[in-house]
Amino acid sequence: MVKVSPVIEDGTHPAKATVGEEFPIRATYFREGHDAVAGTAVLTAPDGTQHTWEMTPCEPKGWNRYEAWVSCDTEGPWTFRVEAWDDPWETWHHNAEVKLAAGMDVALMLMEGRALFNEAADAADPISQDDAAALRRLAQLSDPDTADIPDPERDAEILGAAARELMAQHRPRRLISPTQEFPLYCDRQRALFGAWYEFFPRSQGAYRDENGQWVSGTFDSSHERLEAAAAMGFDVVYLPPIHPIGDAFRKGPNNTLTPEPGDPGSPWAIGNTTGGHDAIHPELGDFDAFGRFVARAHELGMEVALDFALQASPDHPWVTEHPEWFSERLDGTIAYAENPPKKYQDIYPINFDRDPQGIYAESLRLINFWIDRGVTIFRVDNPHTKPFEFWQWLLAEVRKNHPEVIFLAEAFTNPERMHTLGKIGFQQSYTYFTWRNEKWEIEEYLGELSTEMDSFYRPNFFVNTPDINPRFLQTSGPAGFAIRAVLASTLSPTWGVYSGFELFEGDPLKIGGEEYLDSEKYEFRPRDWSGGARGNLNGFIGLLNRLRRENPALQQLRHIDFHHVPHDQVIAYSKRSSSAEDANIVFVVCSLDPHNPVESEVYIDHEALGVPQDAVLEMHDMVTGAEYRWGPRNYVRLEPSNPAHIFTVRIG
Repeated sequence: MVKVSPVIEDGTHPAKATVGEEFPIRATYFREGHDAVAGTAVLTAPDGTQHTWEMTPCEPKGWNRYEAWVSCDTEGPWTFRVEAWDDPWETWHHNAEVKLAAGMDVALMLMEGRALFNEAADAADPISQDDAAALRRLAQLSDPDTADIPDPERDAEILGAAARELMAQHRPRRLISPTQEFPLYCDRQRALFGAWYEFFPRSQGAYRDENGQWVSGTFDSSHERLEAAAAMGFDVVYLPPIHPIGDAFRKGPNNTLTPEPGDPGSPWAIGNTTGGHDAIHPELGDFDAFGRFVARAHELGMEVALDFALQASPDHPWVTEHPEWFSERLDGTIAYAENPPKKYQDIYPINFDRDPQGIYAESLRLINFWIDRGVTIFRVDNPHTKPFEFWQWLLAEVRKNHPEVIFLAEAFTNPERMHTLGKIGFQQSYTYFTWRNEKWEIEEYLGELSTEMDSFYRPNFFVNTPDINPRFLQTSGPAGFAIRAVLASTLSPTWGVYSGFELFEGDPLKIGGEEYLDSEKYEFRPRDWSGGARGNLNGFIGLLNRLRRENPALQQLRHIDFHHVPHDQVIAYSKRSSSAEDANIVFVVCSLDPHNPVESEVYIDHEALGVPQDAVLEMHDMVTGAEYRWGPRNYVRLEPSNPAHIFTVRIG
């Protein structure tokens, strides 16, 4: 047996699954000669219970590649194995179909069939007396003494569907060859499916006093934003760091080095004389206020995600209490963060080499500290700049007592680093989606995510972040924001927006760059959430999130197929739920041109949809309510004001 999957680094790390998610176990197996082989996938639950699935041939058939679509029903550490075995029943059935019809070796074929039915009946007897009785009747029908008498009815019964069904459950298995047990971890559903909303509490309710000085928003004044996020259908509210902000080298507006009195600085410059990572910025409120914020989020059906940034401002208590945690330069100064040509003078990176034991212990303490205060999700800032061994240890330690906690890796780096973070335990990861705008790029990238990386990398499609103002959005107007929202929310089971997206914010600091003008990272930014004359995208985002909740096809990563569209500014794709009991097909046709109407034909791949080639498809547009009947070839016209169809599909 070879090519077993999903196996991560030879079983060093567990493959990923979530409760109720169907995923494939695949293996290649064969034996000498022409005898039939079969296989089963066996999953072992955390409590030791075993679940078995029959494996079936993969397409193209005849290549000895088999699969079983399986699922886990509880959270925790699972294992799986594949058992391949000689299948005497299938070998006999194939030979009997040919020989009985031709009158060849009839007596011998019946004799062999009788032996197999009796053996299966013995196996079924302690499980089901009804099955055992049915199998013994088939054995009686397989009487070699009647070989000289042609009996089509007998042959049809011993070779028919009922016999096959019984033997599928009880047939003999010879030469069982199991693989080793491979690890698999099953998380709760939020690890795979959810919608994230990021905002800065300090901007919510912020105002200038009578002296023109800024007064910060608070956790209490942010409840209104929580309610707005809930109304748009978001599941997770993500907060940038909420800790005290350093004064030394504090950044001013637009990342300048010349702050004015009252400038709030970057929340990622963590720590001052009032405390560090286990403290709250006094202007945001106290721990009671934070508790009220978390409680209100929970009342609205949302979880709170908190930024976890392992770094310190020059004023952080760690700098004096643990100077060994930082890197000194030859001139005696502590090295600040750099990503040339960018400089972050207000941030000191942690040097894990100088006191790993102390840093490890403090990091675990901090995570548990915030878990105790209601945080269930952590967005980890720049994890690729810290030792991967550290993250593997930390995430494993947290999982021991808090398996419900989810970690999102904010790593925009080379693919192997990003992949490795997923393999060692991060439940979710940021992606390159932000920079995938062309049709071929999107199709190629989703092909990778949904087939090559699906067992270890869970994508979170953020359409924008405080650090990333995508160039596509800078000039695309409201249509561009709608397009990216459609793509992110329907291509990936998890997606996210940074506040201001719904107001079509996209002004760049400089042409060709990806930083926001007047970035909220460095200043207060209260907003008119109505959007004024331009309006907002709230209703459309709310619609997208509702469609995601109502359609199981949009809640998983796999089973995505792209359909041919000649126009390079129109993309079409379908997503299918993998459960037969919950059959659901969503078909999306989306413009990639925010400025102009586009017209094209859309060619349906019926096989990809799992429907007959001659089927007429009933297409219900969930955006407009319109109804269409589609065949293999169809016409669409998309306007910037309505750039996408999102259909549910039924066979007419």
